[in-house]
Amino acid sequence: MAPFSIRELIERNRGRELELHARTINPPFVRMLETIGFDRHWARGEGAYLYDADGNRFLDMLGGFGLYNVGRANPRIRAALQEGLELELPGRVALGVTHPAGLLAEELLRRAPANLGRVLFTSSGTESVEAAIKLGRAATKRERVLSVEGGFHGLTLGALSANGSTAFTDRFGPLLPGFARVPFNDLDALEDELRREDVALFITEPIVGHGVHLPLAGYLEGAQELCHRYGTLFCVDEVATGFGRTGRMFACEHWGLEPDLLTVSKALSGGYVPVGACLLRTDVFDAVFDSMEHALSHGSTFAPNDLAMIAGLATLHELDDQRLVERAATAGDLLLERTRPLVERYDVVKEVRGLGLFWGIELGEPGRSATWRMLERVQPGLFSQLVVVPLFSDHRVLIQVAGHAMNVIRAMPPLVLSEDDVDWFCTALDATVGEARKLPRAMTRFALKAARAGLGAKVRAPA
Repeated sequence: MAPFSIRELIERNRGRELELHARTINPPFVRMLETIGFDRHWARGEGAYLYDADGNRFLDMLGGFGLYNVGRANPRIRAALQEGLELELPGRVALGVTHPAGLLAEELLRRAPANLGRVLFTSSGTESVEAAIKLGRAATKRERVLSVEGGFHGLTLGALSANGSTAFTDRFGPLLPGFARVPFNDLDALEDELRREDVALFITEPIVGHGVHLPLAGYLEGAQELCHRYGTLFCVDEVATGFGRTGRMFACEHWGLEPDLLTVSKALSGGYVPVGACLLRTDVFDAVFDSMEHALSHGSTFAPNDLAMIAGLATLHELDDQRLVERAATAGDLLLERTRPLVERYDVVKEVRGLGLFWGIELGEPGRSATWRMLERVQPGLFSQLVVVPLFSDHRVLIQVAGHAMNVIRAMPPLVLSEDDVDWFCTALDATVGEARKLPRAMTRFALKAARAGLGAKVRAPA
């Protein structure tokens, strides 16, 4: 037999990506892409850009749902992975340990809040949340778990039970017992639940990603204090906001938080290898892993695999070496400076908000518009597609709707975004919003077509 070549295999099947995916993986997803005109044949990615098979360059304001903080196809992460393969490390020993996991854990703890002392590796964000829930219950010997309305923590059953969006949860009940939700930014509602002293864990994103909702002044600090007062563990979910996204290594630094547990994933490997982690206080860890008998109380087969650990180490080095956290803060300030004037310029723009390169724009009814109200009756949040789709088709900007039935558009671009890229996006956004607010017939026909196809606000991120 001829030697295996992935390059040759891909070349022989060039142009079949959508057909193969529709036939073997997810037909409705491909129909959705075709309906909204996102059915491109992608050839490669580099930095903040994607290139299709015709050589067209697109600005990636989506970043693989926040995977590519260090940029797509980062050559230094790739080189580290190639070096790791050449080392012929022993890999998963099972009853034994190897260097990369301990080295990455040490680097994570060096950057994390000082009160955290242990790292439990996972393969994804939802696994990190599952670990936090499981260990939090065991450590406190309590059963209840609180989360916030609208929050997203993953789609496996435990994480889904903490998920605050009915668009994800309604079809998959019954969910796990003992879960409840409180409104984000409402300390009174949180205390009403915590004072029962039966809550093991309160988990929240520092910025609620579905909608890009920022905390009010004092909310997160107050939530942490209430958790400590009532014996509840305070868990901050930084799967989306970690590793420089908000202009700090971890978003919790903005508020001086010291969570009992911190969940991370997404950007940790530079987008190359599935990886995640749950960082936790030493005493919380020790309450669960309290003996040799319980040394294997939780784990995941592939979680501390050498390639994931090496990619994580290289990613942390890249964030430091290229000063990407600082770049995210600077680019984020520029992005807000350039887009906030849209609130005054267009009545359809209700608010622009964000922190670092976690950015969102909220759209609303332009004056008194019968067409707008008709679209909203057909499907809430449909208007946002009249911005997202032309940004892609006319301006080659990839971006997303921020949540189900929301007229909010969210950006999570690579942190390598340049000033020219910000200008590209802001110029395109200005033109697209200006046109969309007129609700031209062609756009309205598209929106109704999308609604009939079952899309509209459902064209959103699962993370």
